[in-house]
Amino acid sequence: MEKSTKQIAESFQCNYTIFERGTDPEEVEQAYRAAFEAGKEGGFYPAVLLLDECAVEWLQEVARDGYDKEQIIAGCGDDGKSLLDERFRDHMEDLLEDMGEESLDAFIGDETEGDELDHFIGYISFGDGMLEADALLLEIPVEHPWEVIGYLPMGGWNECPAPEEMIAICKYWYERYGAVPAVFTHDVMEFYAPLGLNGVDALEAAKEQYAFCTDRVEQGTRTYKISELAAGLAGSTVWYFWWD
Repeated sequence: MEKSTKQIAESFQCNYTIFERGTDPEEVEQAYRAAFEAGKEGGFYPAVLLLDECAVEWLQEVARDGYDKEQIIAGCGDDGKSLLDERFRDHMEDLLEDMGEESLDAFIGDETEGDELDHFIGYISFGDGMLEADALLLEIPVEHPWEVIGYLPMGGWNECPAPEEMIAICKYWYERYGAVPAVFTHDVMEFYAPLGLNGVDALEAAKEQYAFCTDRVEQGTRTYKISELAAGLAGSTVWYFWWD
């Protein structure tokens, strides 16, 4: 275990479990799912935070900047859907300008197969398949799952939404799909969606996810088409996002 791991864990001022680098990732996932059920009566929502080197630097920077989590939580708006709609329009306008009208239909595509995700993968090492770094399972004492973003204010760089936008989007996705932010690394975020798409059209949901994270399609599919993402989402309970 890294020297900083316990210090960082205690800084969150909530119950936590430490999983050391090299742990079987299935152990982490089982612990998360048990904590998710326990949190329904315990007044918390769990989140897994991978403490790789970049994540530690990010947490230190947040602390230096005097970040106010209560301000972010209190300021959460009801504009998550409009934020996603605007981001999607902007991306489509860029695509239209670069490649022409036909490119829009081609980018949506008509794929019928896509990867289904039912397990978290963001904290797994590509080398040995074990936990990539020390990780924390935090029992974050919030009433609503989107408020987890107040404690873990990811975003605001590259194409990743700023924390203020992220929390509003998480609120919208919980209210529409029952999806909750679950796993955080310095550049990956995964949601646990036990209800799947909760009756929402898969292509509509895929467009929202592309708006949230363009790399989910542009680097996370074989065909680089939104319809491939949609085909996988139809049977998924985990949503994976990576910002390059």
